[in-house]
Amino acid sequence: MIISSPSDYRQAAKRRIPRFLFDYLDGGSVTESTLRGNVEALQAIPLRQRVLKGGGTPTLDTEILGSAWKLPVALAPVGATGLYARRGEVQAALAAEKAGIPYTLSTVSVCSIEEVAREAHGEQWSQLYVLKDRGFMKNALERSWAAGMKTLVFTVDMPLPGSRYRDRRSGMSGPNAKLRQYAQAITHPQWAFDVGLKGKPLSFGNIEAYTQRTMGMDDYMGFLAKNFDPSISWDELGWIRESWKGKLIIKGLL
Repeated sequence: MIISSPSDYRQAAKRRIPRFLFDYLDGGSVTESTLRGNVEALQAIPLRQRVLKGGGTPTLDTEILGSAWKLPVALAPVGATGLYARRGEVQAALAAEKAGIPYTLSTVSVCSIEEVAREAHGEQWSQLYVLKDRGFMKNALERSWAAGMKTLVFTVDMPLPGSRYRDRRSGMSGPNAKLRQYAQAITHPQWAFDVGLKGKPLSFGNIEAYTQRTMGMDDYMGFLAKNFDPSISWDELGWIRESWKGKLIIKGLL
């Protein structure tokens, strides 16, 4: 497949990875109205053309949050990236480093905080959800800071896991999920070899470092269902602010 536009990457991913992973990455909750609204809102932002300004050679360099960026873009947290590509979080962090922009590591990443920080050396941020297990939150904050991640993306807009209808249809969850996942992996041999075999361990490194036990896909989905905290309030922000001495970005207020 010839990649000639950003939308082509979506089609390439649909061909390359098993359906249960593609739908998890591509989908949203319930009717996916928020997902569509986000896409439409982004597409509605126009870029104003400026000509005859005598500005010299065009550049996208800028300064945001006190840091120099090569582009006014940061890579947002994406859960389970290491299931889409071999050690995917490390690959994404290396790509961000090469592009001169920050990379945000998801709370529910396959690669641990320590692995990503060891393999890539650009500006790295750490995401954190509000979870019932405050011990995990404290552990994640301490490990992120020790690894050199000085910006925290505190995500507050997910007090409960969304009802993702696509996941039950595709095999990410629902009846015979594991059997359906294996069947899909067999029909995607390139992914099965490159990620399924060479990309091991396919556990969830951030959570495993705290729980000290291997966490597969079923454990991951169960962890999310049990640990998101619907009692989230501004009090939690105060606790985080006291615990975190670096830069704080609150994701999900709007």
